[in-house]
Amino acid sequence: MFCPHGGLSPSLDTIDQILALERAHEVPHEGPICDLMWSDPDDRQGWGISPRGAGYTFGHDISEKFNSENGFEFIARAHQLVMEGFNWFHNERLVTIFSAPNYCYRCGNMAAIMEVNEGLCLNFVQFEPAPRRGGDSGLGIEIEVSPQTPDYFL
Repeated sequence: MFCPHGGLSPSLDTIDQILALERAHEVPHEGPICDLMWSDPDDRQGWGISPRGAGYTFGHDISEKFNSENGFEFIARAHQLVMEGFNWFHNERLVTIFSAPNYCYRCGNMAAIMEVNEGLCLNFVQFEPAPRRGGDSGLGIEIEVSPQTPDYFL
């Protein structure tokens, strides 16, 4: 299992290339470190330009090739809102795990963690958002939680 924050990079094919990167610095605005932080899976073939303005989008063929060439069963990553807390992509060769319930106090999403035992068996634990206290935001105004993903969360 390979666990980046975001995804893959078109300039990195192997784990050895990733291990050779100088990682003890701020995340740059472009390049392979940026890609590992901000790239997202997509329902496409190959690489695409990310609408986020950083990193890339990548298709199932890219995940399949990376996993195969590096001996991984799948990629486990975060970085992207998924309404049920976790979601499999790319023929279950990539899973997104999102651990922030009700993201930004308005998305209405669940959160999840992935447990992995010694035999590499997976268990996903999902969490509902915490209940509101007092029915308002603490600012004297009611906040509605929408179960739909806003357009600005890609």
